[in-house]
Amino acid sequence: MMNTTVSYQTNEEYAIITIANGKANAINHEVIAGIHSGLDRAESEKKIVILTGQKGIFSAGFDLKIMTQSTASAKELVRKGSQLSLRMLSFSQPIIVACSGHAIAKGAFLLLSADYRIGVEGDYKIGLNEVQIGMSMHHAGIAIANARLSEVYLNRSVNNAEIFNPNQAMVAGFLDSIVPEDQLLSTAIKVVERFAKLNSKAHAETKLKVRKPHLDALEKAIALDVNNEISIKGSFF
Repeated sequence: MMNTTVSYQTNEEYAIITIANGKANAINHEVIAGIHSGLDRAESEKKIVILTGQKGIFSAGFDLKIMTQSTASAKELVRKGSQLSLRMLSFSQPIIVACSGHAIAKGAFLLLSADYRIGVEGDYKIGLNEVQIGMSMHHAGIAIANARLSEVYLNRSVNNAEIFNPNQAMVAGFLDSIVPEDQLLSTAIKVVERFAKLNSKAHAETKLKVRKPHLDALEKAIALDVNNEISIKGSFF
């Protein structure tokens, strides 16, 4: 156990990083630090990562208590979240998200920051609701979405705050596959086995080449967001 909100379990070929932070699985400073700590350990152990959440909820996004506390506190949490996405997108080991249910706002951005995303069947909500709750989308969020979504779904997701069910989310680009809930972890392990057959050095180097324009854009976007005003006028659900 790394901290009270994020746990780390290891296996011969992979590590499972699990977010468990209340009903909404909200992302706060402790969760971000816990994920970073897990990534540090997985990198040192050369383990493929499975990132997952609790039953029915991957994450509903940033912690509203922090986001509504002040502009400064909101900006700091958003900055840390953007830097986490930057690290995930350039991480040396493959990252598989086992999306255990709802994935809203930063929860959905974590999907867009991984190498492979598995969702579960059910009445779950996946998408970017920032505009709906009164938050002008930050530059980093646009950069992350632009890297993984087609132009049509970029506009529907970012501008229109459209929320999708798992099947729609797969078409949009948030997920790569969908399985019954009881098959989520076993499917993630099968994906690990596929990634384990790749040459890890070639995979890491190629990932950086493919994503270089997007990584460069994200770094610039994070810097631009330092001067952004952030306000929240609603709730994530």
